[in-house]
Amino acid sequence: MKVIRYAMMVALIAVAFAMSGATSPARAQSRTFSTGFQIQNLSTSTANVTISFYPEGSGTPLAPVPTTIPPGSSHTFATLPSAVTAGFSGAAVISADQKVAAIVNVVSPDLTLSFGGAAYSGFTAGAHTASLPVVFKNYFNFNTFYNIQNVSSSPASVTVTYSNGATEGPFTIQPGSARRYDQSTLAGLPNNFFGSATVSSNQDVVATVIEVGPTTLLGYNAFTGGSTNPVFPLINTNNFGFQTGIGIQNTGASSTNVTVSYTPSAAGAACTETQTIAAHSSAAFAINAFVSSVAGENCANGATFVGSAKVTANSASMPLVAIVNQLNQTSNKGGSYDGFDTASATSKVVFPLIQDRFFGYFTGFSIMNVGSVATPIDCTFSGSAVHQTTASLAPGASFTAQQLNAIANAYNGSGTCVASAASAKIVGIANQLKSAGTTDTFFVYEGTNN
Repeated sequence: MKVIRYAMMVALIAVAFAMSGATSPARAQSRTFSTGFQIQNLSTSTANVTISFYPEGSGTPLAPVPTTIPPGSSHTFATLPSAVTAGFSGAAVISADQKVAAIVNVVSPDLTLSFGGAAYSGFTAGAHTASLPVVFKNYFNFNTFYNIQNVSSSPASVTVTYSNGATEGPFTIQPGSARRYDQSTLAGLPNNFFGSATVSSNQDVVATVIEVGPTTLLGYNAFTGGSTNPVFPLINTNNFGFQTGIGIQNTGASSTNVTVSYTPSAAGAACTETQTIAAHSSAAFAINAFVSSVAGENCANGATFVGSAKVTANSASMPLVAIVNQLNQTSNKGGSYDGFDTASATSKVVFPLIQDRFFGYFTGFSIMNVGSVATPIDCTFSGSAVHQTTASLAPGASFTAQQLNAIANAYNGSGTCVASAASAKIVGIANQLKSAGTTDTFFVYEGTNN
């Protein structure tokens, strides 16, 4: 059985929890969130799927929710399944007899996105250690919280260590269940904290982080491994109000000098940025390099840049993990995705949620060639004859396509992109956007390599 685990709040969360607002941790405000999720069947046979929901703190799931998904299709759960009671907060496990992929959208409780929206991908495995590259405590009015889920069959003893030396735990998390950690109320972190965290456990765990700003919400998955040269399929900065920041965490035991190289696809000029990252610490790339002159970079200040990036130098060959934040503070839209380890790349990337004018939403994706050969890319969509292609994508380059007005009005399905050259390797991310209005109708998630 294929199993996908969600470390965050799958299904409706009707109970409020305190998160810091736009002032200080002492003036917290209660906000409630809901979740929906999409499951894509990656096989050529019908998938029989069961979803088990685990309330926070409990190792006993609620009544399972069964469904079937036709070959190559997807199933969207936009609202709370009737088998799960209102007020649920916890985690979920998806089991299937075929290979599946899934993403989760976190939204305001009435689905109007009156506050914010974030997205993340489901997990297929955990580890005894998880790395969180970016955590905040009232950092420019941003805070974080995260859920850690025990994906093993035995109780897990979990401890969290932050980059300033503060710790939480040990705490016990029951199998299948999750526990929430809120940095806005953690006494061990100072005000204005921007750093990283490491989760240690005696069982396999996963974690998902939610970044909460005054008007935006961003989400990313913690890492259960590292890469000496992570890659980033989309860097979008000084473009229609969007800015991009890359948070890179050095999970190794020694300081290292890290160089990120930026390669344009639709706009901008190639440039590089180098910073020193201390052991078990993190640093912010891109966010300042394209805005003002800072040491170690040669990027054009204020110029629009749309392209990709990768770590091209890592002096001490330390394991790195990274996330990318895309933020538009004018229209209050933000989204985040995980950097990729090229060792996990394949010739096929799937996107469980693709939309074209679906209640005002549309998607766009960026595919990056992380292999050594140029390759054609062909992208297809469930229930549609439409193809989006590029004849030849060079190594290190990226291919970006929007689905707005490209598939069909009110389209809501899934997508698959295939690189056809021998030994080709690609990775990709998807943006889901409702551009109208000034609420956070922006979601970003990683495509699944298959």
